[in-house]
Amino acid sequence: MFKKIAKLIKFYPWAIPIIITLGILSSLLEGFGISLFIPFLQSLSPSSEQAISGNHLIDFLNQLLTSFHSSQRITIIPVIIFISILFKNALAYANSAFLAWLNSRLNHRLRSQIYSQLLRLSYSYLETQDSGKLLNTLAKETWQTIEALGVFVNLIVSSCTTFVYVTLLLLLSWQLTLLVGVIVILISLIIQFVTRKAKALGQQAVQVNGNLGSRMYEGLAGMRTIRAFGRELYEQQQFDHASQQVRDIFMRLDLISWSVGPLYEVLSALLVLSIMVVALLRDQTTLPALLTFLLILYRLQPQVQILQGSRVKLLMLSSSVDDVMYFLDPSDKPYIHSGSVSFPGLQQAISLDSVSFHYNCQDKAALNNISLSIPSGKTTAFVGPSGAGKSTLINLICRFYDVTEGEIFIDHLPLRELDLVSWRSRMAIVSQDVYIFSNTVRDNIAYGRLDATEDEIIAAAIQANAHEFILELPECYDTKLGDRGVRLSGGQRQRIALARAIIRNPEILILDEATNALDTISEHLIQEALETFSHNRTVIVIAHRLSTIEKADQIIVLDQGQVVEQGNLQHLLQLNGLFAKLHRLQYHHSPS
Repeated sequence: MFKKIAKLIKFYPWAIPIIITLGILSSLLEGFGISLFIPFLQSLSPSSEQAISGNHLIDFLNQLLTSFHSSQRITIIPVIIFISILFKNALAYANSAFLAWLNSRLNHRLRSQIYSQLLRLSYSYLETQDSGKLLNTLAKETWQTIEALGVFVNLIVSSCTTFVYVTLLLLLSWQLTLLVGVIVILISLIIQFVTRKAKALGQQAVQVNGNLGSRMYEGLAGMRTIRAFGRELYEQQQFDHASQQVRDIFMRLDLISWSVGPLYEVLSALLVLSIMVVALLRDQTTLPALLTFLLILYRLQPQVQILQGSRVKLLMLSSSVDDVMYFLDPSDKPYIHSGSVSFPGLQQAISLDSVSFHYNCQDKAALNNISLSIPSGKTTAFVGPSGAGKSTLINLICRFYDVTEGEIFIDHLPLRELDLVSWRSRMAIVSQDVYIFSNTVRDNIAYGRLDATEDEIIAAAIQANAHEFILELPECYDTKLGDRGVRLSGGQRQRIALARAIIRNPEILILDEATNALDTISEHLIQEALETFSHNRTVIVIAHRLSTIEKADQIIVLDQGQVVEQGNLQHLLQLNGLFAKLHRLQYHHSPS
């Protein structure tokens, strides 16, 4: 646990020594101020000075004040005590301010690291994870982890303060200090027994938080489906159940956490009063030293209480720390590692040489021993029934995944050796499942090229046949489109996505069933824009509507992860194979 928290501070290795130094200095000042109560009380009863002589701490304090008469000490010592308290609190505030500075920066860095991890991880990992759980890790568990760091730092500061106070107690009376130590250990064992379930509850808290995050994410993402099927009551019940689990777990955690303070205070008060009674019954001549001992012990109790409370809090937060650190651990997660060769541009072809791919090693191959060539400057279409491997092939070309076997070559250079940024910067994708950001129309189009000018954005919209409907929006190009472009129709979202691709001016254009779910008018508008834009580009098309690929230079037919036919439209129809069958079925059922 402590090792994991220590990893968070590796970017600021000098932070902990500063915190410890400030903590020790403030504790020493407070301890010194409290110790001065001995000579102060002695000055009220000068006859008691000889009774406590021989104690190194008391003799040292008296020696510091030898130049002052007893009557003068009554005013001098309170002034010194006040100055000690003033500087002690100044150092304590400096420590708290420094901790706030450290927490804010580490919190930002931790969130940034987790988001960076999300961006770098392979899709093969992300697709197996619960989106709500990932969202909870990013939004909730990072805060909990930084809170654990704050508790850890408070533990260090309290430990330093406790060390100073215990040292003073030992100097005043080692016998009483040992007795106190034994009793404090017993109190700690009692508290540990009461809080023994804290860690297990903390683990449950992470789980139920993740479940609640999933319910929230799915509820927002699937709102249209929920309402379409009239499942509002069902979803409310599911959400309430997840929320009640969070309520119950955190209530139990709070009860455990809150029990530490009252329990420790009651037991500590019993300890202090018992020592006072026993000591006074034995020897009342040591009253100044005894009162100072009790005052230091009284000031020590909150520190020991903080140590106990911090221990319990760390147990509660340990699961959050484990969750965050596990997610950041790269050792057991797949990554798509970028190559080092900058992509100069496609000159000849994208070639697949005996490529096979498994999404999971236990599953059937999504692609099996495929070899084909996609020539530069031509349009290549992939067709086939659902599950044939068309989208998988696109994912491999974009290098969202790496091939399981075989190799993909870009002009005889292995794709995995290319720099990913330079490779993907030359391509654009327009798919059926268009993602529109909850931002303005302008920003969504400019996402294809962030430095695009206003004129270039408008020109891309015009070329995508989107300019006219954009002007009809409430704020034209400044209209915010809402989550996933909820304010737009399917055809409008598709044309925004096409404008985003156009402004990128890609060398390779990928159309993944881009018009499959559109009405005839929307499809015609987009096809018209694509015909112009696709000229002299390498175009890769996946389509169920065979009418969209009739002009393709080559058509590759996939079935069950294998290439079964290849050629142009007329050649495939003459083969009278799978493509011809698909063609007859589609045109037979199409409206006349």
